[in-house]
Amino acid sequence: MKAFMAHTRSYIIRGLLACIPLGLSYLTLKFIYVFIDQKVMNLFDKFIGFRVPGLGILVFLIILYFIGLLVSNVIGHRLLGIIEFIFDRIPILRTTYQIGKQLSTTFSLSEKQVFKKVVFVDMNRSGVWSLGFVTGTILDKRNPHEKYLKVFLPTVPNPTTGFVVMVKESEILDPNWTVDEGVRTVISGGIIGPEIIERGKSL
Repeated sequence: MKAFMAHTRSYIIRGLLACIPLGLSYLTLKFIYVFIDQKVMNLFDKFIGFRVPGLGILVFLIILYFIGLLVSNVIGHRLLGIIEFIFDRIPILRTTYQIGKQLSTTFSLSEKQVFKKVVFVDMNRSGVWSLGFVTGTILDKRNPHEKYLKVFLPTVPNPTTGFVVMVKESEILDPNWTVDEGVRTVISGGIIGPEIIERGKSL
């Protein structure tokens, strides 16, 4: 009976975790439909007397396309530079714009460019390991033979927050997991993810 309950609870939680991205996707589509498509249709209905379903979404995509074209050429870059210059002089807008720009830059990078590797870090030297993602390396001029890794330690279950530590490459553990497996482990709180450490030794 206990095995049945554990099995049922495990798959119910997995089903819930599977529904979370679907629910977020639904809310995003609902936002686009209600706040963009509906408003554009109401505007057309007011001026030309009839509604065109889906026209708002089409207009939204066309606007994004032309913005992408604009910022991809020299004139767009200069215009963006002027906007950044203006926003940089306004304290509140400067902070908001910089955060948005950093997020945009992060999302535009490929998975390999953002997180290079999954590693385990023994933070307190107590044998309790924390899962982290290598984001880069640092060389110590005083000891050129020692390489440090920049490791992002995410919080559970939100991998977009956390903190960064600098760890000697010789002091981390390489589980030989893919980045995707590491992200799934963090988001699910350890419920979903690899069940073995293939290498289990320091790099």
